[in-house]
Parts: sequence; structure tokens; C-alpha cells
Amino acid sequence: MDVPLPHLDRPFDYLVPEALDADARPGVRVKVRFAGQLVDGWLLERVAESAHPKLAYLEKVVSPVPVLSPEVARLARAVADRYAGSLADVLRLAVPPRHARAEKAVTAADASADPDPAPDAAGETRVDAGVAPSAAADTSADPDRAPAATPADPGSARPEPVGAPVDPRGWRDYPAGPALIRALADGRAPRAVWSALPGEDWAERYADAVAATVAGGRGALVVVADARDLDRLDAALTALPGAGRHVRLTAADGPAARYRAFLTARRGEARVVIGTRAAMFAPVERLGLVAVWDDGDDLHAEPRAPYPHTREVLLTRAQLTGAAALVGGYARTAEAQLLVETGWAREVVADRAIVRARMPAMAPTGDDPQLARDPGAASARLPSLAWTTARDALRADLPVLVQVPRRGYLPSVACADCRAPARCPHCAGPLSLPSAQGTPACRWCGRVAAAYACPECGGRRLRASVTGARRTAEELGRAFPGVPVRTSGREEVLAAVPGGAGLVIATPGAEPVAEGGFGAVLLLDSWALLTRADLRAGEEALRRWMAAAALARPGAAGGRVVVVADGALAPVQALLRWDAAWFAERELAERRELGFPPAVRMASVTGVAEAVADLLAGARLPDDAEVLGPVPAEEGRERMLVRVPRARAAALADALHAAAGQRSARKAVDPVRLQVDPLSLF
Repeated sequence: MDVPLPHLDRPFDYLVPEALDADARPGVRVKVRFAGQLVDGWLLERVAESAHPKLAYLEKVVSPVPVLSPEVARLARAVADRYAGSLADVLRLAVPPRHARAEKAVTAADASADPDPAPDAAGETRVDAGVAPSAAADTSADPDRAPAATPADPGSARPEPVGAPVDPRGWRDYPAGPALIRALADGRAPRAVWSALPGEDWAERYADAVAATVAGGRGALVVVADARDLDRLDAALTALPGAGRHVRLTAADGPAARYRAFLTARRGEARVVIGTRAAMFAPVERLGLVAVWDDGDDLHAEPRAPYPHTREVLLTRAQLTGAAALVGGYARTAEAQLLVETGWAREVVADRAIVRARMPAMAPTGDDPQLARDPGAASARLPSLAWTTARDALRADLPVLVQVPRRGYLPSVACADCRAPARCPHCAGPLSLPSAQGTPACRWCGRVAAAYACPECGGRRLRASVTGARRTAEELGRAFPGVPVRTSGREEVLAAVPGGAGLVIATPGAEPVAEGGFGAVLLLDSWALLTRADLRAGEEALRRWMAAAALARPGAAGGRVVVVADGALAPVQALLRWDAAWFAERELAERRELGFPPAVRMASVTGVAEAVADLLAGARLPDDAEVLGPVPAEEGRERMLVRVPRARAAALADALHAAAGQRSARKAVDPVRLQVDPLSLF
């Protein structure tokens, strides 16, 4: 039943009246009477008998279309178990809301319908309005348990190949690339972690992998972080002959288009599904490949309970169905590195000679030789090396990309006299300036502070503490008069820009593609990324830098990248060498030593102090569990962390879910949020 109470996270039996017998098929939406109320539910199984002597009748079949496939139902149960959540919460993420008009436009007959259930002696049939718990711990994508299935050694038995040989195209630049494509075309199940080359058209490479999978007689599912990446992948699949019909599944297309695409995939009319985060549960007939691009992007983390991550859901799905798995990106996360080190997947990387030929010329501004030439580079926001690099590229009639971590004009200001941070008099939030002539306003509560006076010295003049993208565009526009200046960020994200001379100021993740590649890429304000109080600060900084640097031309064609940072820092070293695998290996080793995910499994328990203590007191945690904290959380709440070895992950999730069920059965008032392996621990 669609009831978000942990103690009701189990199947319930109902009788199917004769009038609903034809429509009450596994996978349909239903309504049932529970505790005197009419609630939504999912019909998952029809059987002849029930262990319960007295059953109520099914009230209504909302729609005869079976939208929940058995494979997705099994996956949803496994995901709920992994994340200490409820099946109802996962199904809400897995199946989009019903759109009656779109449903009528699609034929109600389902080509993959299950056989009709057998009625019992009374002409009635039992229905389970839920999914029984499964042994998710044994089937989830846990690299500590599962053997490797690699491009050279697929490991999993698959159907006989039915497709013709597929041209590996750009995958030839990677020694293991052609073997990966052959394995997909042959119906095998390789598992790969791919580190893309600079300037690589990742969408075309994913299209090649999808085409090979379709040629092998199977379907494919590819998930990307945002709509812009989805558009690139959509265009690449459309342009590739033989890739088969595909549908895109994203909430940005609207409820009608999304539900229509979902039904098209559910009925097996589309062999390929691409989409953003919610598409990780999309029904695909004969699934042969699951793939995710840029798994380090925080958009892959679901903000709704039970907070699953796209990468983990897809890997679990690959494990459950025997499908191939492809995790790709310019950078590499510690989680992807763990897959490689444990042998669950094989890395697909290029030889160093090819990397050096494809990468742009890289230079930091904070190393000793540069400081000797320009002593002010240590404190300047735009050192002379960055300025001259931009000037030379513009003179050569090439575009220049400038990455700025902060959006807006001046997102943070300070007193011009004593340098004290300017804070809101009402809520103590940071003050910002929307423009050169704008009035200071609070970024938290939005109140205008027109009469602001510094509480430390009484000064009324303000200076910039942090410079945003719009102020940077204004300054560079004055520095390079007559050069077109474009901005790409939250207000307007550019997909592409022309190849002539021009300046593009972009926030991370909003960098457009330039025709022929950028002549120069400047990575400013590196401290804003590197000094964040976050376990993944270095990993995230490198991911954003590599995504921007990948848009530059090769060094032989005049492409240059300047990062305003100390060249001795590990993330900067990984960027200069274009060696994301080295940094991921280093990062994972440090997390093993410190006991942080993904080397261990960690759960976050957040709520008011009394509620958190109540839940943990009722949880039968594993003997080797460590309880850390408390640490302060938002709005007066606190957070406790529970850490266990990866082998005890299932026991931890079961214990927390059972404890949450006990609290909901007692009708505890204060809610507690459970998150397993959250992106942010502090």
C-alpha cells in the first residue's frame, strides 16, 4: 500500500471480486480499504489461497494498465532494503504519476502481460498489495561480494548473440574499448569504469555502447545528470543508425510526455530509455546495459526518501538482471574506484601517449616558477598568466571559457574599513549585492539592508568578499573591450557557443560546448571549491575542473588551461596530468584509513535529540557498529552517524528500518530522517 509508515512496509492480502477479475493483473494500480480509509496500492501477485482467514475485497482498479513490471518491483524492494527505506517510497520514485489523457493515447494492451491468474474454488483470487521482503543483501551491487565481469571476461551467461558486428569507432582510443563493444554486441555482461579523454564526445561513445547492446538483441538504459546532458545524448542516439528506437524519460518534458514515454518503454515498444535521475527505475524489456554518466554529480542523489543514488541503483539492477554496467566520466569517484579495486568492474582508460596528445597544455599559477615571475599571483584573482593566456587566445580568434564557482554579482560582501563580513541584522545571514548600483540584501531571508552599518566599526562602505559570475563578466568585458561576453549559469544555461573570439563566463556544470573547442580555459577562485567543509571537496573540485578542461582544444591545436591554484595540491596535480584514476585511488586509500564511505557503510540519523536517541536505543545494531556524534544539523536538530564494515551493511539497514517501524507503530511525534551513505556527512 502507498502508506509511508515503516511498520506497514509489508504485503497485504485482499480478495478480488469477480467484476474486477479481468483488470486486476499484477502491476496495476488499485485502491483498497485499510483502517477505514481508501488508500492507493499496487497489485503485485495473484494466488489462489491466503494464510489469513478473513480478507477484505479489492475496492477498485485505478487503471487496467500494468505499469509496474516484476523486474522493477524486485529492484524497488532491493533498493528499499539497501537504504533502510519503505517500498512505497521507492515505488513513488519508480513509477511516474498517472496521466489519464496520455494513457488513453497509448494502447492499453501490454505485449508483456503476465498469464491470467487461476481462480480458487470460490471464484475469488487473493491479491498482494505489496512486495514481500527479498534477500537484497545477497543480490545488491556490492563489490565486496560480486565477482568481476569485464570486457575480456564477461562472467555472466547471456543469450546467444543475434546482432551483426558493431564498429567501436572512438572506443579504439582505449585498449579495452573494442572488447567492451564486442562483449555488448555478443550479449555478454561486461562491467566497466570509463575515464574519458579530454575533448571526448562522451555522448557518441555512449551511443556506440547502446547500439552494440541493441545489436545483441537487448535493451539499454542510460541515466545522465541534467537536461543539457540528456539533449546531447538524445542527439547522438538519433544520429546513429542502427541504435534502435529510444525514448527520453525526464520530468522536464512535462507529466504527459513523461508518462507517455514511460508506457512506451513498459510495453516494450522502445528498446532504449535515456533520462535523468528518475529514469534509473525505467522498465526496459530484456535489459542488457545500464549506464550512468558523471556519477559524481550531486544531481544523481535523490533528495526524497529513501534517498537512493543513481549509481547504486543501476549497479544493483545490473546485479539483479545480469546486465552490463558502464560508469563513465572525465573524473572518477571513490565509489567507482572501489569497483575497480575489488574486481567488480574493469577500468577502461587510454594509454598515456594518447592522453598527452589529446589534452590541452595545463598550467597552475601558484607553483614556484610562476610565483618567481609574478609574485602577486599568490593573491591575485586573475594572475598575469591567466590574463595573457586569455589575451593570446582572443588574438588567435578563439573562444575563452572562464569558470567561476559562484553565481550572481557579489554573493558575499564585507566592511570596506575593517573587513568584517557583512551580516543581516535580522537573521545573521550573509549580505550580497545584486549589481554595482544595487542595494545589499540577505541571501537567507531576502530582507534589504539599505541602511547597513558595520557593527564592529560603524562603516557603511562595502567591498567584495566573493566575486560572482556576473561581476567577473563585467570586469573581463572592461579588460577586453570589443570582445563578446556571454554568461552561462542558473538564469540561462548555454548549450553551445560559436568558435570565434569571445568570452564565456560560466558556473560549474553550465559550461557550453564551443565549436572546435575553447582556445583557453581559466579556472578561477579554486579556494571556493577546495576549502569547503566536505569529505568530497577535493573530488568535487577535480570533477568540475576536468569537465571544463575537457572542452578545450588539444595543446597541439593551441588549447591551454590555467588553474588559479597551487600546483602542489593533489587535485591540481591530477588535473595537470589528467590522471583521475590516481587521485581516486589516493582518495579511497585515505578514506579507508579514516573509516569513511565508500570504504565502510555509514548511516546518518537526523532529528531532534530525543527522537534520535529513541530510535538508536530501539535499534539492534550489529556488534561491530560504531555510533559517532552528535553533530549539529539544520534547524536545531542533531545528527548521529552509525558506521559498520561493508560486510555488515544489510544488517545495519535492517536494524534501522525495524527501529523506525517500532517508532511509527507507537505513533512517535518527532520524525527522524534515515540516510545510508549520504553525500554530505557534516
